[in-house]
Amino acid sequence: MKIRPLVVCVGAATCSEALIFEPPGRCAQNRLALCHAVQLLLIYCMTHQIRARVDVSKRAYNFCAGPAALPEAVLLRAQSELLDWHGKGLSVMEMSHRSDEFVSIATKAEQDLRDLLSIPSNYKVLFLQGGASQQFAQIPLNLLPENGSADYIDTGIWSQKAIEEAARYGRINVAASAKNYDYFAIPGQNEWNLSKDAAYVHYAPNETIGGLEFDWIPQTGDVPLVADMSSDILSRPVDVSRFGMIYAGAQKNIGPSGIVVNIVREDLLGRARSFCPTMLDYKVAADNGSMYNTPPTLAWYLSGLVFEWLKEQGGVEAIGKLNEVKKRTLYDFIDASGLYSNPINKTDRSWMNVPFRLADDRLDKPFLAGAEARGLLNLKGHRSVGGMRASIYNAVDIHAVNALVAYMAEFEKEHG
Repeated sequence: MKIRPLVVCVGAATCSEALIFEPPGRCAQNRLALCHAVQLLLIYCMTHQIRARVDVSKRAYNFCAGPAALPEAVLLRAQSELLDWHGKGLSVMEMSHRSDEFVSIATKAEQDLRDLLSIPSNYKVLFLQGGASQQFAQIPLNLLPENGSADYIDTGIWSQKAIEEAARYGRINVAASAKNYDYFAIPGQNEWNLSKDAAYVHYAPNETIGGLEFDWIPQTGDVPLVADMSSDILSRPVDVSRFGMIYAGAQKNIGPSGIVVNIVREDLLGRARSFCPTMLDYKVAADNGSMYNTPPTLAWYLSGLVFEWLKEQGGVEAIGKLNEVKKRTLYDFIDASGLYSNPINKTDRSWMNVPFRLADDRLDKPFLAGAEARGLLNLKGHRSVGGMRASIYNAVDIHAVNALVAYMAEFEKEHG
């Protein structure tokens, strides 16, 4: 039996390629013909590198704190390049990190990040392994001299983890703490007790768990300011020149987990302690283009795609305006609600991570079940604090926030 294709769609990069065959009847001959047709289709798909269409309408709204949502355009681009990157016949995952192809990927990613943040030329950009938590040890190993001290600001769980780890390598002065405010507000700098001889001052501009965020940059004079921007980097413009070093785990606003970005002023390189492992020495990383050993190539590549996407959106200034609308939409609804509440001082509220509680904790489970049924995922608060948390990073658009607010209003009407 001759199988006649009804539709042949050999699409462009954004279109699926498919063959749709005339439906067979119920007879054995037609069933055999269908099997033959399927075999032909599979052969055609393999030899022509068929790309399956992803129905993005079925994708959920992801409010996860990290690993977090990635832009759909980035995921689709990565999908289209997965088997054959730019006609080279291999995946990025299969490339040598020292090949011209991957070096071009790495170079472009760095330049795009420099463009997005207007990084001055006297700063090195490093793409490292280990995530931001490894930096809790790597920073004092590189910046805290023997018998020296460093100042740390405590505004929540991630600050505390950094303090605890740094204390293994030298004297740490907790110059200020939000504990006096039950971690619902950030102490003003007039309350800080900074050391005159500190090697650096460390703080977390945004605490993902508690939902506290600085809306100002601390003044530290000649003492280098080190910032853990894992959850707020690229969310709006920032003056990089105010910092000695910025570091950020990728899995929130940069890309997938497995890589951390360090932006470090050149004069801070070459200060590593004698017992600092070679792999953790910032100068070694800088001198080797972040390739002293094999880097996490796929994560680096995907981060580069996110940087490209951000530039296409108009850069961090444009994305910052969108983020302001998103956070205002959600906070305004919570503040006007009788069922939901956010305890954070209004001037210290996070743009990226919005924690909230229901008036009755017994409603938590039905709230989460209803949210999941509507495709609103990962709203459960961190295990250490409970409640709810909506992380609204760059890739979470206003449609997701509006959908969440609509559901919250519906739930309040039923249970408030």
